[in-house]
Amino acid sequence: MPRLRPDPVLLPLVGALCVTPLGFAFVTAARNRLVSGRPVALLEAAEGPAALLGLAGLALLALAALRRGPWLAIIAAALLMAALGWIAGDYATTLSASQPTARVSLGAGFWLMLGLAALCLVEAARQTGRAGTSLATALVAAILALLLLSGTLDQLSILREYANKRDVLGMALLRHVEIVGLAVLPTLLIGIPLGIACQRRPGLGRLVLPALGVVQTIPSIALFGLMLAPLAALAAWQPELARAGISGVGMAPAVLALLLYSLLPIASNTAAGLASVPEPVRDAARGLGMTPSQIFWQVDLHLAFPALLAGLRITIVQATGLAAVAALIGAGGLGAIMFDGLFTGALDLALLGAIPVIGLAVLADLLLRLASPRAIA
Repeated sequence: MPRLRPDPVLLPLVGALCVTPLGFAFVTAARNRLVSGRPVALLEAAEGPAALLGLAGLALLALAALRRGPWLAIIAAALLMAALGWIAGDYATTLSASQPTARVSLGAGFWLMLGLAALCLVEAARQTGRAGTSLATALVAAILALLLLSGTLDQLSILREYANKRDVLGMALLRHVEIVGLAVLPTLLIGIPLGIACQRRPGLGRLVLPALGVVQTIPSIALFGLMLAPLAALAAWQPELARAGISGVGMAPAVLALLLYSLLPIASNTAAGLASVPEPVRDAARGLGMTPSQIFWQVDLHLAFPALLAGLRITIVQATGLAAVAALIGAGGLGAIMFDGLFTGALDLALLGAIPVIGLAVLADLLLRLASPRAIA
């Protein structure tokens, strides 16, 4: 019999996957949108082929954790994620057939199991490098597309909220991307030269980088609030700015606050990346007759690029999340849907706004990881 070599990361995750259904509701079922639902355990909801697929995925994942098989873990975790969605969708479809007004919401057990399965997928992809990450991404995308296009999930409460808010969600998504884009672009134009200056002049770096660090400690809603009075006064002083859209609420304070938050990761990573370039490499470049400008563009910037890209990843992920909070000052975006759901007690509506925010952040992080010239750690 082959010797077991338990994976120290995957094995505890699999153990947690086995225990989670015992303590948390998999879904909640309510008579309509206005009343609280009753908890439904996984064993009550699971039946038929979906249950068999879930058992197979969990068994294969346990085997992969015991035998240290990351490729098998990727496939098993993807199968388990597909089964979880299939089970929840089938239960909602069955209940809606007998009670058309019934609402089935995804419970804490579903989200915990999905999160644990995703962590297993991420860990296995990390162990297999770029090829494993590509396979994991393709499997998750295929599973999500299959579940959505087949109509399996249509009767879940969150999908019924989507059917009611489809047009609003599309506009909110575009607005969210616009806010992030308008904040990140000037951050790059300011932060990269600032990082270069901080690396070349250490005294400037000791002054600027801690100041940007202080900005990071300010709570996001407080920083958005600090933008209101100055921009409102500026718009009142110059009506042309108000006509151009500059005011105390809306897009302008959101973009300005996100820009201030985003400067530190870009500037500090640029400075750190340039500082990490070995001096003998620069000496060799000078020996080859390269000018200071050529050394910077062809040597320094090339070797510092992975660090700069890491700073960009942090910036985009951070800005994507914080842009949701900007809805509180009238900037719009996905945060408007999320807070609308929270304020009205419609948690599925809140999830309808929150899930795309998470998806945008994960997608941006994944694309920038794949674009990195270094192997994925």
